[in-house]
Amino acid sequence: MDKILEAVVMSSYPNNVKQGLVRRVIEAAKQPMDSEQCWSMLELSTKLFLTGDTKYKREIGKEVLEVYGHYHPEEFEEFFNVRFLLSLLQEGYGPLGKRSHYVLDYIQLGLQFVLESPSANSIFNLLRIEVLRKVCERPSPKQCAKISKLLTQHPQCIPTGKHQILFCQQLIRCIGQFQCISEGEEDIMEFLEQVNKVSGLLQRIWRTQTSAILPSLKELFTIISSTEEQEAPSNALASVVQFVPLELMDGVIRNLTNDDSITDVQMMTAISRMIDWVSWPLGKNIDKWIIALLKGLAAVKKFSILIEVTLSKIEKVFSKLLYPIVREGALSVLQYMLLSFQHSHEAFHLLLPHIPRLVASLKKEDSNSATSSLEQLAELIHCMFFRFSGFPDLYEPVLEAVKALPIPNEDRIKHLLGQNAWTSQKNELACFYPRLASKSETGKIGLINLGNTCYMNSIIQSLFMASDFRHSVLNLAEGNSQPLMTKLQWLFAFLEHSQRPAISPESFLSASWPPWFTPGAQQDCSEYLKYLLDRLHEEEKTGKRIYQKLKESSFVCQAIEQHYLNKTLIEKMFGGKMMTKIRCLKCLNVSSREEAFTDLSLAFPPPDRHELSTGSTSVLPVEEIGPQFIERPGTPSQITGSPWIRRKPHVSGDHAANIVPVETLGFQEPGNQATSLNSNALGMDSARDPLSAFGEQTCSPKDSRSVPDLINYFLSPEKLTAENKYHCEKCASLQDAEKVAELTEGPHYLILTLLRFSFDPRTMRRKKILDNVSIPLVLKLPVLVAPGESEDVCQRRKDRAAPGSGFVSVIYDLCSVVVHSGISSESGHYYCYSRECSDTIAHGQRQDGAQKPACDKQLDFEIQWYLFNDTRVSFSSFESVSNVTSFFPKDTAYVLFYRQRPGRQSCPVHEAGAESSRPHGEPSLNKDLMEAISKDNILYLQEQEKEARNRAAYISALPKSPLWWRDFDRDKDDDSSSGGCSPAAGGGGSGSFHGLVF
Repeated sequence: MDKILEAVVMSSYPNNVKQGLVRRVIEAAKQPMDSEQCWSMLELSTKLFLTGDTKYKREIGKEVLEVYGHYHPEEFEEFFNVRFLLSLLQEGYGPLGKRSHYVLDYIQLGLQFVLESPSANSIFNLLRIEVLRKVCERPSPKQCAKISKLLTQHPQCIPTGKHQILFCQQLIRCIGQFQCISEGEEDIMEFLEQVNKVSGLLQRIWRTQTSAILPSLKELFTIISSTEEQEAPSNALASVVQFVPLELMDGVIRNLTNDDSITDVQMMTAISRMIDWVSWPLGKNIDKWIIALLKGLAAVKKFSILIEVTLSKIEKVFSKLLYPIVREGALSVLQYMLLSFQHSHEAFHLLLPHIPRLVASLKKEDSNSATSSLEQLAELIHCMFFRFSGFPDLYEPVLEAVKALPIPNEDRIKHLLGQNAWTSQKNELACFYPRLASKSETGKIGLINLGNTCYMNSIIQSLFMASDFRHSVLNLAEGNSQPLMTKLQWLFAFLEHSQRPAISPESFLSASWPPWFTPGAQQDCSEYLKYLLDRLHEEEKTGKRIYQKLKESSFVCQAIEQHYLNKTLIEKMFGGKMMTKIRCLKCLNVSSREEAFTDLSLAFPPPDRHELSTGSTSVLPVEEIGPQFIERPGTPSQITGSPWIRRKPHVSGDHAANIVPVETLGFQEPGNQATSLNSNALGMDSARDPLSAFGEQTCSPKDSRSVPDLINYFLSPEKLTAENKYHCEKCASLQDAEKVAELTEGPHYLILTLLRFSFDPRTMRRKKILDNVSIPLVLKLPVLVAPGESEDVCQRRKDRAAPGSGFVSVIYDLCSVVVHSGISSESGHYYCYSRECSDTIAHGQRQDGAQKPACDKQLDFEIQWYLFNDTRVSFSSFESVSNVTSFFPKDTAYVLFYRQRPGRQSCPVHEAGAESSRPHGEPSLNKDLMEAISKDNILYLQEQEKEARNRAAYISALPKSPLWWRDFDRDKDDDSSSGGCSPAAGGGGSGSFHGLVF
C-alpha cells in the first residue's frame, strides 16, 4: 500500500485525480493490517510531512499520520518512540543542508496520539530538556513560535523547577534577537503573530508560576541595559512587559533605581531602549512602565540620566503621534517628558520645528483619536509657553498652529507643572545648563579629548597660559624650519582666536607623540612634557632658529645679550642650571659639575625626614611668603655663603649671619597679617645653628607636606657612604663624601614635578603617593651668584661670605597646576588650573620707580584662575587649587609652573627674555595662519546656524551633577572607560517593526 501511495503522490496526474486515489488508500488504511505494513506507511507519511516539497504532499502526509494514529495506536506508539524523537530533535530529518523545518509541527501532531500511552512521560521528559536546548540555540521567530504553540497545547512539556526559570530567561533572550527581515505588510503581520505566540507562552507560565516573573524581568533588564551588544535588542521585547502584573511595578522600579550595581550608563541605555518601545503597536501598559521608571529615576535624583534621555529621545516619541496605532502610549510618555523637564527650555524647543506639521496632519486625519490628541497637545504646548516665556519669534508659528484649540486656564497649567516636576527643590537643578555648543563664558577655548589624551591637553593649556612663552611662539616668523614648533604655533593661534568652544589637537598630537606611548592609553603628563620640550629644543638647536628680534635694553650688556641670543626658546623660557658638588670628607676636595635642566623632579622625603637634622637640612631652606609680605630694601640682594662654610653662632647686631633662605611662599588670605619668616626664622637662640632652626620652622605636619619641604629635601646634602662611597681622585680611593645641589641659574618658568609615582615591587606596578602637598602662591628660591666657585671658596671658613660667592633670592609666582586624579599613572584623569601671570609693570615697582604699598601685593589674588578640563573651561580660584586634594583625595597636584618675577633679584638674562616676549598688544600672525583661522570661524558659524535650524545637534557629554558629576566629567578617560555616555538607539535595526510606524 505504501508503494501505491508513493506512486500516486509522485505521479503527474492532476491534483483532483490524485486526491481521489489517495482517498481510497486512506480508507483502506482504516482497516486492520499487519505491523510491517503499518510501519511502511508511517515511514512514508513521515517522509512526506517532513520533506515534501509542496504543501499538497505535506497535507497528504499529515492525513495518513492522523489515520494511523487513530486506527493503529499500538503501531503508532511503537513507531513514535523516544529514540526516534530524540533523533529528530538533535539530528533533524532529511539530507544534510536541507534539514526539515517541520520537526516541531510533526511532534505536535503525533503527541495527541500518545498522551495516554505508557511512554508518554518519557516523551514529556525528553521534550522538557530538548525545548530548553532549542531555545538556548536562539531559533528564528518562526521556530520559537512553533515551540510556543507546542508547549501551549501540551503544557506537560514545559520545563519545570529551575529549568523553567532558565527557559523563560532564554526565551526572552530569543525575543531580544527577533528581526523581521521583510518589510511587506503580510510578512510583518506574520512576524507580529509569531511574537505574540512566544510572549503568550511567557504569560501562561507566569500565571501558573509567579516566582518566574522577577528572574525573567531581571534578564530583560540585563538585555536592554547592555552596552556591549553591537545591535540594539528588538523592540519585540515590549510584548513581554505588557504581561507583567501592574501590582509588581512599584517594587520592581524601586529595586532597579536603588541598585548600586547598575551603572548610570546602563540605566540610561535601558530607559532609552524602553522609550523606543512606544513604536511597538500591540503592547499594553508599556507607557506606564516607561513613565514609572522615569519617575523612579527622579526620586533618586538621577537628573543627568533624565536630561540625557529626554533630549535624545523626545523628538522620536513626538513623531509617533502621527500613527494612530501607537499614538495613545506615545502621547502619555511625551506629556511626562515635557512636563517634568522644567529646568530648561531645551526639550520643548527641540519640538518647535515639528509641531505645526503634526498639528496640520492631525487636523487632516479628522478622527476621534486625532481630535483628542490635538486637545491634549495644545494643553501641553500652553504649559510650556507659560513655563518658558520670552521666545516670541520661536513661538509664533506654533501659536498660529494651535490658535483654534482650547487654552487651559492658569490653575490647570500650574497644577500640571506642579504635579510632574522632578523635584520641588529648584536649587537641585541649578547646575544643569543648556547643552548648546557655545564658547565658555570665560572666553577660553577647550581641547577635545582624543581618547585618554587629557595628559596632553592639560600640558598644552599650561604652556598656552605661560604668556611669555605663548607670545614668543605666536611671534615666530613664517618659514622658520621648525615643523613641531610651527604646529604648536597654529594650535596656540587657534586657542587664542577660534570661535569654537573646543578645538581638536589631533595634528599636534600626531606630531608630538612619543614613539613609546601606547595609543589610546593613559600616559604620564610629566613624561610627555619632558619629551615635548626636548623635541622643541633639539629642533631649534640643530639650526632651525626662531626669527625674533630682541629689543635693545640699556641695562643688558652686549655680552649678556649675545649669550641670550645663542639660547633656544626652550632654554630661554624653561632652562635653568644646577651645580652638583661632591666633597670628600677625608681630604675635603670638592669636585663640581654644572648641568642644564628644564624641570626639577621633587621626590618625597621618607617618613623619618619630617624632622630635618642639622646634617641633612638644606643650607637655604625654601620659605613661604605671605601675599602681603613686603621686601625690606636690600633683602633681594642679601648674600649668604656656601653650604660648607662654617658659621659662628649668631650674635645680636651681627648682620653677617642673616641668610636668604630658599622660600616657598605660603597661601595667606588677603587681609590677614602675614608673618615674616625672615624675622621668625632668624631671631632664634644664639647657641643654635640658624639654618638648623629654620629647617624645623619650615617642617610640615606629619600628615601634610608643602612644596618648600620637597625643595628643601631636594637641595639638602646627601651622604655618600657604604655602598655609595665616592671615588675621590685626590685620594685615589673610595671615600665617604657629601653631595649637594645648588641652583646657579633660575629659569624664567620654573617647572616642578612632584614624584608621586613610585614602583611597588610587591605589585610590580607604579603606585601613587597620595600625600597632600600645600602649594605656595609665591616661591622664593636661592640661586648661586657665581656658578664657577673654586674649591678654595668652598673650603674657606669666614664669618661673611665674599661678594659674588653666595646666593641671591629669586621670587616666582605660581601660574599653573596640573592635577592628576586617580591612583595609578596608567589610569585616571588630568586637568589643570592656570592663570596668566604677566607684568607690564614689574611687581613691587611703580612707573616712577617707587616701591608699591603692601596692599598692592593683593593683586596676586586678583589674577583670575581658570580650570581647564578637556573641552570644559570654567572660572576658578586659588582657593580651589589649594583645597582640591582636601575634597578629592585622589586629585593631587603633579606638575607646577612658576614664573620668575622681574625685579632687582631677577637674572638679567631672563629680564631680557621677559621683555622681549612682551610685545605691544597681541602678536601679529602670519597670513596663512590668519586665513586658516578666519575660514574655520566662518565654517563654525555655518555649522551653528544649521544646528539652530535643525534643533538636533547637541553636545553629547552629560551635564554636571552636584553629587556624582565627576564620573561623567572625565572625557573618555578614567581607567579605560568608554568614551561615550549616549546609549545606542533601540529599535532592533532596520528589520524591526519600527519601520512600519515611523
